Amino acid sequence: MKDDFFALFGLPARYDVDEAALDAAYLTVQTQAHPDRFANAGDAERRVAMQWAAHANEAYRTLRQPLKRAIYLLHLRGVDIQAESNTAMAPAFLMQQMEWREALQEAVEGRAVDQLDRLLRDLRQEKRDRHAALGALLDAGDNDAASAAARQLMFIEKIEHDASEAIDRLED
Repeated sequence: MKDDFFALFGLPARYDVDEAALDAAYLTVQTQAHPDRFANAGDAERRVAMQWAAHANEAYRTLRQPLKRAIYLLHLRGVDIQAESNTAMAPAFLMQQMEWREALQEAVEGRAVDQLDRLLRDLRQEKRDRHAALGALLDAGDNDAASAAARQLMFIEKIEHDASEAIDRLED
C-alpha cells in the first residue's frame, strides 16, 4: 500500500489535479481493493483489503478537495500549517473576516436571505481567487506563504459554511 496519496493514484504531486484522472484512478484502486473481492479470503487478507479500501477513500477525499489537497502537499514537503496554534493573520485579512462575520450576523438577525446570498457569492469568489493564489504559491515552492494562505482559506470556508447553513435555516 502506497502511503503517498498521489502515488497511490499514479498522479503527479501537484496542487492542480486532473479530476477525471483522479476519479478513474480511484475507481481502479477501489475495484482492486474492494472487500467484496476478498469475501472468500482469509481473515488477514480481508483485513488488509479493508485497510487498503479505507486508505484509498481517505486519499480520494483529501485529493478531491483543493484545500485539503494543498495542506496535504505541504505535509509531504514537511510543512505543518499549524492550523490550531498559528492564528496570526495579516491585519487586512482580520478586518475582512470581521466584516464578513458582521454581515453574516446582521443578515441572520434581519432574516435577510438575499443579503446572505450576496455574502455567499462574495465568499465563493474570494475563495476561488485565493485558491488560484494558493496554487501559484505552491507551484513556486513558497511554503510559508502557502501555509498562511491555507489558514486564511480555512477561515473563509468556515464563514462560507456558516452562511450556507444560515440560508438553509431561514428557508425552512
